[in-house]
Amino acid sequence: MAPSSFAKDKQIIGFWGKPTSTLDWCEENYVKTVYIAEFWNTISNLIMILPPFVCALYYWHKKMEMRYVWANISLLAVGVGSWMFHMTLWYEMQLLDELPMIYGTCVFLYALHHHATPVKQKSYPYIVSLVSVSVLVTVVYLQWKNPVFHQVCYAALVVFLLYEAILALKNYPSIKPIVLASLCFYLFGFFLWNVDNVFCSNLRKMRSSSDSELVTAATQLHAWWHIFTGYGTYLHIVFSSQARLLHLKRECKITKLGNFWPYLSVGEKS
Repeated sequence: MAPSSFAKDKQIIGFWGKPTSTLDWCEENYVKTVYIAEFWNTISNLIMILPPFVCALYYWHKKMEMRYVWANISLLAVGVGSWMFHMTLWYEMQLLDELPMIYGTCVFLYALHHHATPVKQKSYPYIVSLVSVSVLVTVVYLQWKNPVFHQVCYAALVVFLLYEAILALKNYPSIKPIVLASLCFYLFGFFLWNVDNVFCSNLRKMRSSSDSELVTAATQLHAWWHIFTGYGTYLHIVFSSQARLLHLKRECKITKLGNFWPYLSVGEKS
């Protein structure tokens, strides 16, 4: 989900052929299986596929407002796109990973921006702004295939999302623990992403000098970026939904599935 340049070492051509994406990552290609270019970077996307899928169904069942269902579907779309990209290293699949990051963040912004508005009220100028940003980024990025452009646009949207989160936190201080957890997981994932990019050669040397699968898995920092930021984004959807339900004075509480996985338990709609 952000760059490293193409590896200079010998490329292994697997099932999906020669990579056509503008990015390749620190994980060595086609090491685990000929059918997946980057094995760890691919399967780590499960955290962005399974939880939001279940959560979207749950919110639908509980008759949550559709923007919160769509927020989960947006994270799911990013996970599927990222899975396809890292599995194939095709440029088309790279777009399927990167552009939904923009669209999904706009959905998160829309949902959080409306956390304290009356039911069915919509801020049309805000909607138009988000749609315009999505279209503009798409058009420019399709013409100017520079990953840095995508990263800067995505980072700018995340900053706005942080601002909206601060506003929600001021309105409903009880969401503070989940807000802080979301932020910490996301920032730690971003830190790992940078380490993976800057110290790729060191990480590869570490893997090549060890026969341990544990070392191999532990040093796949781009995959860990998926896990930590995916979890942080999931928590964002949780606190965004919680802030909305608190505003609506609808019963809700943070519950842990199996004493491990937090989710928003939603009461029946009156």
